[in-house]
Amino acid sequence: MSLSGAAGSSDAESLPTLFPVPEPAVPAPARPARRRRPAPPADPPSVGAADPGAGADPGTAEADEGPGRSGGSRPAGHPPDPDDPRRQLTFFGAEATDPSVADLAGLLAGPADVSVMGGTARMAVVVDAAWRVHVLVAELAARGLRASWAETGDGRHAVRTSYTRLLKPLAAAWLDGPAKRPPDGFHLNGRRLRLWLAAAGSVEPPDVLLRLGAAADAHLAAVGAALAAAGLPNAVLDPDVPAYRVTGRRDLTRLTELIGDPPPRTPPGSWPIRP
Repeated sequence: MSLSGAAGSSDAESLPTLFPVPEPAVPAPARPARRRRPAPPADPPSVGAADPGAGADPGTAEADEGPGRSGGSRPAGHPPDPDDPRRQLTFFGAEATDPSVADLAGLLAGPADVSVMGGTARMAVVVDAAWRVHVLVAELAARGLRASWAETGDGRHAVRTSYTRLLKPLAAAWLDGPAKRPPDGFHLNGRRLRLWLAAAGSVEPPDVLLRLGAAADAHLAAVGAALAAAGLPNAVLDPDVPAYRVTGRRDLTRLTELIGDPPPRTPPGSWPIRP
């Protein structure tokens, strides 16, 4: 059955027979702001008594002396340690920012390509499963981009955006003539990694593979450095396929924190979960 069609067209009605189209997320209603009550004045310390929390937040003082510093578990409801690197990484997670066209740099780090026509540009990526088509079309729509898809004849599917001015800055940053290369300052965050994984990631227990494009030699170093800066310093190039392999419990935990929960209707075993 053909998978061809344009996002939002009548052709998309044939897709549920291959894989159901996920329902669009409904934003939660905004909660009214609450007035914060002023904190009661602290009692003055007794004369001659040691006060390890003087001048500091009470939760911080407890963290310094409590079991969280000695290797035990942190008490329930206790504020997290701001110096914990795992907590800092979540600031770059998929839920930390709103969707942006700049997130598509994650697709370009993987197998996607971008092309220019006049003052517009288009992005295209070939994926190996129908569920990836649905996830990517939904992600592109969330960024104001229309997409079309078609079978490639070898069991894969090509997903393409329409030509649009929205993608021209991304193309200008990534294209060096006809060749794709990461721009200076390229970095990866949760949303970019999430898109990369949706297009070309796979779970190969106990590891996760992030596949690259066919002509990836020119930007392997930049992508590897971006992975390390995102908290995945042990990602290594797979010798058999052009891909980065994320391995080890620590890096896999960080990856799952960055990319968030599986997209709707993702097949079991196709998305990494916290080890």
